[in-house]
Amino acid sequence: MKAFILLSLSLFSLDTMAQKMNYPVTERGNQTDNYFGREVKDPYRWLENDTAKNTEAWVKKQNAVTQAYLNKIPFREKIKNRLTELWNYPKYSAPAQHGDYLVFFKNDGLQNQAVLYVQKTEAGEPEVLLDPNKMSADGTVALQATSFSKNQKYFAYSVAASGSDWQEIYIMDFKTRKLLPEKIEYVKFSGMSWLGDEGFYYSGYSRPQNEKTKFSVKTEYQKVYYHKVGTTQSDDKLVYEDKEHPLRYVGAGLTEDERFLILSIAEGTDGSEIKIKDLADKNANGFKTIVKGFATNADVIDNEGDKILVRTNNEAPNYKLVLIDPNNPDPENWVTIIPEEKELLEFVSTGGGKIFAGYLKDVSTRVNQYSLQGKFEHQIKLPGIGTATGFGCKKNENYFYYTYTSFIYPPAIFKYDIQKETSSLFRKSEANFDVEAYEIKQVFYSSYDGTKVPMFIMHKKDINLDGNNPTMLYAYGGFNINITPAFNISIIPFLEEGGIYAIANIRGGGEYGEAWHKAGMLNKKQNVFDDFIAAAEYLIKERYTSSAKLAIRGGSNGGLLIGAVMTQRPDLFKVAIPQVGVLDMLRYHKFTVGWGWAVEYGSSDKKKDFEYLIKYSPLHNLKQGTCYPATLITTADHDDRVVPAHSFKFAAELQHDQGCNNPTLIRIDSKAGHGAGKPTAKAIEELADIWSFTLYNMQ
Repeated sequence: MKAFILLSLSLFSLDTMAQKMNYPVTERGNQTDNYFGREVKDPYRWLENDTAKNTEAWVKKQNAVTQAYLNKIPFREKIKNRLTELWNYPKYSAPAQHGDYLVFFKNDGLQNQAVLYVQKTEAGEPEVLLDPNKMSADGTVALQATSFSKNQKYFAYSVAASGSDWQEIYIMDFKTRKLLPEKIEYVKFSGMSWLGDEGFYYSGYSRPQNEKTKFSVKTEYQKVYYHKVGTTQSDDKLVYEDKEHPLRYVGAGLTEDERFLILSIAEGTDGSEIKIKDLADKNANGFKTIVKGFATNADVIDNEGDKILVRTNNEAPNYKLVLIDPNNPDPENWVTIIPEEKELLEFVSTGGGKIFAGYLKDVSTRVNQYSLQGKFEHQIKLPGIGTATGFGCKKNENYFYYTYTSFIYPPAIFKYDIQKETSSLFRKSEANFDVEAYEIKQVFYSSYDGTKVPMFIMHKKDINLDGNNPTMLYAYGGFNINITPAFNISIIPFLEEGGIYAIANIRGGGEYGEAWHKAGMLNKKQNVFDDFIAAAEYLIKERYTSSAKLAIRGGSNGGLLIGAVMTQRPDLFKVAIPQVGVLDMLRYHKFTVGWGWAVEYGSSDKKKDFEYLIKYSPLHNLKQGTCYPATLITTADHDDRVVPAHSFKFAAELQHDQGCNNPTLIRIDSKAGHGAGKPTAKAIEELADIWSFTLYNMQ
């Protein structure tokens, strides 16, 4: 395929194509806002109204220009065909035990959505429990949460359409496989936690005042309800609400023995408060607060009798495991079960009378087994440097299944015997991937302030480090999210073309605990951008690539990252791909659940926050006449997480300000959202466009 791409490029002039491009004329308004005495222009405010006819017309015109450009890339179809070929292999989730059944997801290869199967025992015949592909003609309805009642009498599941965060919950009689008549609407960010076989708890919202604007208006007053099987949603019992604090998330879940109802409450994406109710205490009146919010993060693992097992970073930036007595919940009374270590305690789970603790050591998973009292028993042996997930099971079970993967190790499923303390391969991946042809290395480079930052670099073994290799640099850098090694079939066509793929574990993530996270949030967000820029400079200095061959990509908070660095250092990159990005840092909190990110970013409603937000907000730091990288912005019409207005306004301003012939395009997907649940066909099309655009603009 590489020879075809090079031949095609030699016959087609990029400069000629760029010079012939005519962007749609985007009306510039006179909107100006005053922030603490400073006037800030917002000429494309009208694009925030995503349902207005003039916005819809603008979207159609922009998509027409973008598709015309992409259609002329001579090797675009070749890349799409190669992606389709690579994608076409069976993909399985690790099975979970529910009564007599193993439950797992499987995608045959190119199905738009994975299908949910059940089977009796490992040797049983799989049968389809739920096939989301039959819920829509184009695969845009996706399964979100699933939950069996205690004795598998009922099966509840939620679905979302077109990538939206809004969900609907349905209930199935598991024995007959028939749907019950009830439907629960206006649910977001929720699972279903069953109380026996009678009903379940969930988190929901009141009916939106205007159905047309529910994908963009601010979402407020999340509540906890209890739904009893056989009743309508209007009969659901309100379990918890906070009328004084509309901008809080609240999730509900039961401990395994169904004794305690746990509320996890947050004012945003960082910091939590834990409340509990002892359902065995008939005299219990309301909820008790066992972890006060919102200075720390905590999550309940389970209960041990009348005590609550909690993972917390209270006075432990790398987290520890403690046992809390609800009657004496002050931190000085907590009993430490697993103390803080020098590595991040990423997860804790229980099963078979044991505790399983997952640590990150230089961004690679390490899992230890402990007794319930916190005595170390042994380290679970994993295949290598990578990511392992899925540890834990019910208290009376003796085994579970987990998944292990790395950059060059397609996901494999292992069965762990708790009593024997051994793992065995349960299902090997069928991905058609030549592991021996590639190498992956982890390097540590210095950021501007001397901080050592890890970065993974992947490429063919025979690559020549002459500074002339197409390179894609990816990062996220926020919200305490860890970017750990995982197999990604979508990058293979790029690697086959001699490309280099690099992932920088920059500050803002949680790879090294809460200290690493806090070093990249609020007024320290610039560290995130500096770390990324330093990663690019390292790749150039070590002759992996050059500015003329370097592309950058990131999504959501990572889209903010790309928008910020391309405005700060436009000379450093040839191609920029900001995907579903937070690009207007002065108004992000005014849409859907954007208010929840203020704990991470700060808010322009506060003067001290405005002063640093305006300095890096991508939309507000574009300068007319500057030569910016070739840019492909991606968003979607049903993205109600990061509303498309961010991308719309950034694209309009970038097209207005671009000072050279580098293309500045926006790709607006239809019937799609922030990314979750995207159909396979749409994912392949988007990736083909991204890789085609990237390689084409590196020539």
